Amino acid sequence: MGKRRASFLSYKASFTFIVFVILVVFFSFFTPNHTFVGSNNIGALGKLIPDLGIISLGVGILMIAGEFDMSVASIIPVSSFVFINLLAWNVPLIITFILTLMVGIALGTINGFLVVKTGIPSFIATLGTMMFWKGVVFAASRMMPIGLRAYLEPGSTLENVLTGTIGGYFPLQFLWFLIISIVLLLFLHIHKFGNWIYVTGDNKNAARAMGINTDMVKIVSYVLVGFLCSFMSVMQTLRIESFTATQGSGYGLKAIASAVVGGTSLTGGVGSLPGILLGTLTIQILENGLILLGAPVFGINAFIGAGIVIFAILNVLAERFRTR
Repeated sequence: MGKRRASFLSYKASFTFIVFVILVVFFSFFTPNHTFVGSNNIGALGKLIPDLGIISLGVGILMIAGEFDMSVASIIPVSSFVFINLLAWNVPLIITFILTLMVGIALGTINGFLVVKTGIPSFIATLGTMMFWKGVVFAASRMMPIGLRAYLEPGSTLENVLTGTIGGYFPLQFLWFLIISIVLLLFLHIHKFGNWIYVTGDNKNAARAMGINTDMVKIVSYVLVGFLCSFMSVMQTLRIESFTATQGSGYGLKAIASAVVGGTSLTGGVGSLPGILLGTLTIQILENGLILLGAPVFGINAFIGAGIVIFAILNVLAERFRTR
C-alpha cells in the first residue's frame, strides 16, 4: 500500500546487507590478531548491540509512520532513575520493573499527544521534551551516579532473566533483542496495523480517507518507542549496575541513523524491520571495528557521520534510478 514494499528485504536493505558483509570480512581479516572475531569481542557485541538495536526498532517504525522522536536520550535516564529509586524505597522488584515500563509508556504517550494534537513538527516537539526531561533528571539526581548494588543483590531473578547468559556465554540481552525483533516484524509486516503505519507515513490525508485513525497510529508508535526505551534502560542499568544522568546520550540520533542506513525514508512510508536491524548491526560493527583498528575513540563519530551521509545519498540515487 502506498510506498510500502511487500518484499521481506527491500532493495535498499539489500544494499545495506552487502556493506554489512564487507565490513565483517574486512574487520575479521585486518583487526590486530583478528580480535574482531575473537570470543571476547563477539560476547561484548552481544551485550552492546541490543542497547541501540531495541531503541532503533521503535524509532524506525515511528519514522515509517512519518514522525521523529528526539526524546529517546531523556526517556532512558529518566527510566533508569525511577528504577533505582523505586528499589531504594523497597518497592518489590517485579512492581519496580512494571512501574518503570509504565514511565516509558507515559512519556511516549505525552510525546504522541503533543505532536498530533498541537501540530508541532515532531522533531521540535520531542527535542523540547528531551531537554525538559533531561533537565528534570539532572536536577533530581544532581548529576550524581547511583549504584545499583546498594539496593539489589547480584543474582536476582530479573537480572538473570534480562542480562544473564545461556551456557555461560550467550548473552540473554541479545536473545531479548531477537524476540522483540520477531514480534515487531510480525506487527509491522503481517498485522493490519503495520499497513496503517505505512499508509499513514506515506500519505496521511489518503489514510484518513480510507478510514484510518492516523492520530491513533502515531500515538501508538510513540508509545512503542517509550516502552522500548524503558525496557532497554532496565537492561542497561542491570548490566552496568548503576544509574548515570548521561545514560542514553546520543541514542536518539544513532537510532535514526540506524534506520536511515537500513533504508528507512526520512519522509515516512518506506522502510522494513530487517533493514533497521541491518542498519543497527552495520553501525555497531563499524564503530567496534574502528576501535579495534586503533582509530581515535572521539573521532569515530566522524567516520559514522560520513557513512550515514553516503548511505543517504546512495539511497536517494537508488530511488531515482528505480523509479525511472
